[in-house]
Amino acid sequence: MATKNITTAEFEQTISGDGITLVDFWADWCGPCKQFAPIYERVSEANPEITFAKVDTEAEQQLAAQLQITAIPTLMAFRDGILVFSQAGALPAKSLEQLVDGVKGLDMEEVRRQVAEHEASHQH
Repeated sequence: MATKNITTAEFEQTISGDGITLVDFWADWCGPCKQFAPIYERVSEANPEITFAKVDTEAEQQLAAQLQITAIPTLMAFRDGILVFSQAGALPAKSLEQLVDGVKGLDMEEVRRQVAEHEASHQH
């Protein structure tokens, strides 16, 4: 599956499932977004087991604000519904491929433990 445009209504369902979901936040007027788009598309075609989603920040301003997207392109990676990566800026193809490999290689039991510890330490 290549890239898929999603809306605010589809966002939660798209990221919350099992497996890996990458989300590219972009806008039509953004030059770096346009340069990143073909790279994102190529990497998506090479990794059909991963969901590669795109969110148009102009059309989905409320979602972008909710997620505190302050610069575009911003790339987020979710695995099993947990945000494991978020970075503004267009990535070169090699860096995007390394990110995909890194997310695939995560020990999700360890990630869940760290999330639980973080949440426990921030409860008042």
